[in-house]
Amino acid sequence: MLSTLNFAHRIVARWLVIVLVFIGLISLSFAQGTPPAVAAHTFAIGDKDFLLDGKPFQIRCGEIHFARVPREYWRQRLQMCKAMGLNTVCAYLFWNFHEWTPGQYTWDGQADAAEFCRIAQEEGLWVILRPGPYACAEWEGGGLPWWLLKTPGIQLRTQDPNFLTPATNWLKEVGRELGSMQITHGGPILMVQAENEYGSFGNDKEYMGKIRQALLDAGFNVPLFACNPNADLRKGYRDDLFAVVNFGKNPQAGFRALRAVQPTGPLMCGEFYPGWFDWWGEPHHTGDTKQYLTDLDYMLSQGASFSIYMAHGGTTPGLWTGNDHQFRPDTNSYDYDAPISEAGWVTEKFNQTREVISKYLQPGEKLPDPPAAYPVMTLAQFALTETAPIFENLPTPIADTVPRNMEAYNQGRGCILYRTTLPAGAAASLDIKQVHDFAWVFLDGKPLGVLDRRYPGRSIALPARTAPARLDILVEAMGHINYGKEMYDLKGVDGVKITGADNISLDKWQVYPLGLDDPMLAGLKWKSGAATGPAFWRGSFNVDKPADTFLDLSNLGQGVIWVNGRCLARFWNIGPTQTAYLPGVWLKAGRNEVVVLDLIGPTKPLLAGLDKPILNELHPELDFSRKP
Repeated sequence: MLSTLNFAHRIVARWLVIVLVFIGLISLSFAQGTPPAVAAHTFAIGDKDFLLDGKPFQIRCGEIHFARVPREYWRQRLQMCKAMGLNTVCAYLFWNFHEWTPGQYTWDGQADAAEFCRIAQEEGLWVILRPGPYACAEWEGGGLPWWLLKTPGIQLRTQDPNFLTPATNWLKEVGRELGSMQITHGGPILMVQAENEYGSFGNDKEYMGKIRQALLDAGFNVPLFACNPNADLRKGYRDDLFAVVNFGKNPQAGFRALRAVQPTGPLMCGEFYPGWFDWWGEPHHTGDTKQYLTDLDYMLSQGASFSIYMAHGGTTPGLWTGNDHQFRPDTNSYDYDAPISEAGWVTEKFNQTREVISKYLQPGEKLPDPPAAYPVMTLAQFALTETAPIFENLPTPIADTVPRNMEAYNQGRGCILYRTTLPAGAAASLDIKQVHDFAWVFLDGKPLGVLDRRYPGRSIALPARTAPARLDILVEAMGHINYGKEMYDLKGVDGVKITGADNISLDKWQVYPLGLDDPMLAGLKWKSGAATGPAFWRGSFNVDKPADTFLDLSNLGQGVIWVNGRCLARFWNIGPTQTAYLPGVWLKAGRNEVVVLDLIGPTKPLLAGLDKPILNELHPELDFSRKP
């Protein structure tokens, strides 16, 4: 009897130790900020289907970028996706949005990717993560940090250690932040994409293998995949990365191309385009809705998976807009003619998409009603009554023997002013080998003309001078190129020379970096009244109850606008966008301050708030540098 009791005591003691150890491990896990690795579901790629908990699962996905949606609106936009019939959302991570300064990562506020994933999971949506390192997405530099360009000759998106080392560090950081959000840990992330449309850029399988390995080393243990358009599927292809194909129409052709490369596995369109993005100076894009719905129906009927790019485009904030190859700057509106509008509204395309998807729901599945839209208001016209001319608000200059690109002065965006003194002499010509992107030229404060990246080879005539004269070259950067081989896109000027009768040689320059950041705005010296030339303008409006609105900027010229200290958008009177979406959550009851940098000056310093956007109004006659 005694031995039996001793044996029982030993069994109880052993179980007690096991329980205490388990509790200790859980406590340690939570103390380190990560939940215990408990998977409530499983996800795998089968011979014919995606498998969720071992059963066939058709991914009905749509792209939505949390960086382009106010954090306070994330849940409503995700509820819209769910109501439209999606069961998954696709989310890019823009590397430079999280690491603007090398080694300093931001994951809070608008950059809280983990919270976006948690909300998606709470709303019954799975997540496909696209961490890059390259994204494209009409975003500044395609998501690549500007500081990479500080290394002369760096080879982006290659095995160059100057690129691959920081890219690997970035993916390691993503794993640290989001690894616990994988389905293997009880989270919503089903799959993770390696790179993005690499076949449209290169053909280095080993490079793709190193990106894949970096994701594995970062702790990602869900399926990894790569996406490419039809014609580029074989470039850089690896059989250890699941392949999906991107197209805007004709899924039959797209899936044939995919099957030629990947004979088995589920069929998936990684980017299915219902519309397109916009460039300054070109008409607003809309998609062929009838074709889109027909192709969507086909994919659903065939059991193929897809991701609608974009389900909701939103707005590119502030200076984060990209620049398509061959220099076509992107607008801040990323409406994309998507089913969910820029402001999160139900559209006819939304209802039609929901109707098509409703025909293919699983037994017992029911779509929720769309959530209510956020209220919208108009604003009576208000004036900008104070000004701060740029030339009267310059920072301490940097002395240099030759004007260099922005990045050489540790600057990633904004404007930059190059200043020197010309000696007295005969008429001459100012020639600049490279202008990225616009350069306004002044002599003793008098405007002489504009050099424009759209029209290379131009020069500026310099008049004869009876005395030394101050030469100013004010350059604006419109966002680093986000696509193609031109992504090595240094901003500012290169190869400045004066030619003419006296062949002037200059070796004394003063350079003024104008980053358009918070410290610069805080230091502006304001005065009442109007200004001529490039200047900041300030005004305000009052609101009783904040709501969404669309600021009418059609009276302004070309530049940037801030509201309550938040960099809202670029503007350009040539269109097609003539408004800036202003979410009500960024306003306050009472007085709201507006600051405008207008580089060419407004026709009238008046703004207003509309209840609808103006997305397709072109004015080529207002272009400050029209093609002759």
